[in-house]
Amino acid sequence: MQAGPYRRVVLKLSGEALAGKDGYGINHEIITDISKQVVEVVEKGVETGIVVGGGNIWRGVAGSAKGMDRATADYMGMLATVINSLALQDALEQLNMPTRVMSAIEMKEVAEPYIRRRAIRHLEKGRVVIFAGGTGNPYFSTDTAAALRSAEIEAEAILMAKKVDGVYDSDPVHNPGAIKYNFLEYIEVINKGLGVMDSTAASLCMENNIPIIVFDLTKYGNILKAVMGERIGTYVGR
Repeated sequence: MQAGPYRRVVLKLSGEALAGKDGYGINHEIITDISKQVVEVVEKGVETGIVVGGGNIWRGVAGSAKGMDRATADYMGMLATVINSLALQDALEQLNMPTRVMSAIEMKEVAEPYIRRRAIRHLEKGRVVIFAGGTGNPYFSTDTAAALRSAEIEAEAILMAKKVDGVYDSDPVHNPGAIKYNFLEYIEVINKGLGVMDSTAASLCMENNIPIIVFDLTKYGNILKAVMGERIGTYVGR
């Protein structure tokens, strides 16, 4: 059953979400819209971390499928997440929201190194923390990074912002009769391969009892609604 309001959350954004209809790169209007919603959440007293993907710039899996060394392709994907994180930081700071980018790959000229205790301290001081660089390791997705960081900082929920309004039993774009789930257990997500997040990330959430809320990012205000415990999207938990 959906809880809320939450004290500390991690917002997971796909890189594709930042591109919008452009399909590639960073859409200024979308990133500003997301930042405004994040500010609203923080102003409610909710400590907020963000993990952003890099699919709008580069996808490691796609590069690997074309013959590139998988580790190299994944490291390139991690660098793409840093680009997105810096853009998101700039958009938030344009709104006077103090923000820190912490990277799993050390690049001290543009981001702080990820240190768990420092990240928690930033959150406690009311700063938005953007976790860049994935887990810092190849073969792991940014979904897994979101689950890992959530467990490390003791977040109370992961907000999975998507382009659809929840989890369906099939692709609602291609199947008008697709059935939406209001609630799912972790094991159902894993066994049915529903595409909420990859199995490694879902297993990590299950082991640490971190609920996942899947909702439509394209509707303004949904991030705050999810944080405050309103019934939107699909709730994954126990």
